Amino acid sequence: MTTALVPSPCNSVCRMDETSGWCRGCARTLDEIASWSRLPDDDKRVVWAQLPARREALRQRGLLVLAGQRRP
Repeated sequence: MTTALVPSPCNSVCRMDETSGWCRGCARTLDEIASWSRLPDDDKRVVWAQLPARREALRQRGLLVLAGQRRP
């Protein structure tokens, strides 16, 4: 049985929030972004599990940028 590859959460926004250290588009850290292609799938799933809370924190601060939105 094979497992589907874990996709990247990148949405091509690529703008970092200096306060949190998260990308305002995908909510990953620079280390997570840089190492994504080398991370084991289990580690990628751990990152994915953290993203909803990070995105909500960015959204509450008015910093979450979704793909296709203008970047402030």
